[in-house]
Amino acid sequence: MRCKYRETKYFCGDYTEVDIYPVFSPPKSRRQKSKPTTAMQRLLNQKHAARKIIQLANTNFTDNDIRFDLTYDPYHLPADLDDALRRMQNFFRRVKRYRKRQNLPALKYLAVTQYGEESGRIHHHIIMSGGIDINTLDKIWGQGYTCAKPLRFDDRGIANLAGYMVRNTAARKRWSASRNLTKPTVRSRDGRVSQKEVRQMSDDDTEIKRQYETLLKGYTYTAHDVLYNEVNGGYYMTVYLRKTPAKRQRKKE
Repeated sequence: MRCKYRETKYFCGDYTEVDIYPVFSPPKSRRQKSKPTTAMQRLLNQKHAARKIIQLANTNFTDNDIRFDLTYDPYHLPADLDDALRRMQNFFRRVKRYRKRQNLPALKYLAVTQYGEESGRIHHHIIMSGGIDINTLDKIWGQGYTCAKPLRFDDRGIANLAGYMVRNTAARKRWSASRNLTKPTVRSRDGRVSQKEVRQMSDDDTEIKRQYETLLKGYTYTAHDVLYNEVNGGYYMTVYLRKTPAKRQRKKE
C-alpha cells in the first residue's frame, strides 16, 4: 500500500496540538476489520474523552476561571444518575440567572459526572467561568459539599486535570458542555513530511523543536508522544506547543 503522512493541527487558545500519522491508499481488496475488545474500547473512549476535554478547556478557559466540584450530603442524595444530571443542570440554570443579574458574561462550563471509587456516590467535576464568589456558588448549589480551585495551566494546559476528571471507565462517567463553547480550529495537510522525517523526529526532540517552531511561528515546543505500529510500519506522533509569551520590553531610561 502507498503511504503518505498527514498533519492535523488543533489550535486551542494558547495551545496547539499536531497529530502526524500515516494515511494509506486502500488496496483493491480490503480485509474485514477486527473489533476492539471491550476493555480496549473503554480505554480508547477514556483517552478520546480526556483529549476532547483538554482541547475544549484550553480553547475556552483561562486562569481567571475555576474548577468547581459538587457532592451530595446524606439529606440530598439523588435517586439515580438521571436525577443527579437534572440537579446539575438546574444548578447551571441558577448560576446563569445570577450571572445575568450581575451583568456577568454568559456561563461556560465543562462537566463530568462520576461515581466515587470507594463510596459509589455520584458527584460532579466542573470547569466553569469565574467571576462569582465561592460562597455564593456554594449557596446556589445548596445540596452538599463543594470544593473550588482556580485553574492552573502548564505547558500542556489543563491536561492533568482532564485526566483526573475522566479517570474512571467510560461506562461509569458522563460528561457534558455548554453550547457556547468555541471549538478548536482544525487544519489538515498531507505530504509535508515524509516517513523518513517522521522516523528521524521520533528519536530527536531537537529536530521536532526545529521543525514545528519554524512551521508555527510564535509557538514553543513543549513535548511529544510517539507510537510505532509494527503491523503497518507507521509512526503516530502528537506534538504539543504553547504560545511563546511576549518578551517584556525594557523601559527606556
